[in-house]
Amino acid sequence: MLRFVILAALLLSPATLAGAGERVVEATGGALARALQTAQAGDILRLSPGTYAGPITIDKAITLDGGGQAAVQGSGTGSVITITAPDVTVTGLIVSGSGSDGGARDAGVQLTPQAARAQVLRNQLLGNLVGVDVHGSPDALVARNIIQGRQDFRMNDRGNGVYVWNAPGTRVIGNDLRWGRDGIFVNTSKNNDFSDNLFRDLRFAVHYMYAHDSRVSGNISVGNHLGYAVMNSNNVVIEGNLSRNDRDHGIMLNFTNDSLLRNNWIEAVAGKCAFVYNAHKNRIEGNRFQACGTGIHFTAGSERNEITGNGFVGNRVQVQSESTAWVDWAIDGRGNYWSDHNGFDLDGDGIADSTYRPNDTIDRLLWTQPAAAALLGSPAVQLLRWSQSRFPALLPGGIFDSAPLMGAVAPRQPQWEDVK
Repeated sequence: MLRFVILAALLLSPATLAGAGERVVEATGGALARALQTAQAGDILRLSPGTYAGPITIDKAITLDGGGQAAVQGSGTGSVITITAPDVTVTGLIVSGSGSDGGARDAGVQLTPQAARAQVLRNQLLGNLVGVDVHGSPDALVARNIIQGRQDFRMNDRGNGVYVWNAPGTRVIGNDLRWGRDGIFVNTSKNNDFSDNLFRDLRFAVHYMYAHDSRVSGNISVGNHLGYAVMNSNNVVIEGNLSRNDRDHGIMLNFTNDSLLRNNWIEAVAGKCAFVYNAHKNRIEGNRFQACGTGIHFTAGSERNEITGNGFVGNRVQVQSESTAWVDWAIDGRGNYWSDHNGFDLDGDGIADSTYRPNDTIDRLLWTQPAAAALLGSPAVQLLRWSQSRFPALLPGGIFDSAPLMGAVAPRQPQWEDVK
């Protein structure tokens, strides 16, 4: 008799056994909460199509799978899904309805320090303050999600698409991020990998602060205020990224040292393709800086860097450097390509036979006294520029390239279709 009572209870339960460790949860009132309460570590909860009430907390090592058709709707307070156990996977859900408390980092999915190795995969995180908050959760994976932030807030009042704090080993891979404050903001972390993501309509696509020994590669930043901002960080590889039509800077290195900036394509930035501020012992190699207001701007003593094999193509100002120290941008007899250098290559080795000097006294005058632009067409200014081009000893010092390249570098541009 007892067997029949237990069987009837199981058949009437919203969470129906679908196999060993696997249950189907129907979209009825309270069903998800009951399923989470009775689940065991290793279980898979498959949500039927429909809407489930949040917020919810996952405190066991389970998989919650929405199959792309199940939605978890928050109450407008706090985070919608909070994970407090290791080895949890959340996948295939439509998550919305977080709170708006920036101090609490209200999020679509919040990972706590106990949520080691959590995986947030192929979800749609829509209209939450923060998309995914990785707060002290080591070795997390956030991949192939669509993350769209709040559009009813000013940009600086929105949350980040993915917020990483003190979460070594975190990987953020192949996500589509839009309408937040920063696409990925990382603070006080290390050994992170942010690759193959698409960023649009944001303040910064990627924003690094005190994050070391990490990688930013294969990402696409389109129409943001700034593409890739790496600040107060060391040993970061920034490789194979695209910045197109960003507003202020494509890439910014600020107090960043011992890092590699390689094979990136930066174009059509209204401000600077690259801005380097008090950053030292970095290698900048194989990048293409094209059609920007300024190709690259070095300031605050950023002189101990290696710059070689880059292409400076059609920028209004190719280089801006206020330093008067002579600095050669050729390494081991190989410099950079300059679209405005009328050089010859008589021996056919691919290296121009004459030195390239991007700036003269007039450039420096314009940087400090912009009103002097009214005098650019005057005979005196033209004569001074001609004299400096014929007699380099008259130049005030600064950047020069003793081995400019004759051909422009063209690194591969990442394509979003490759990673969707």
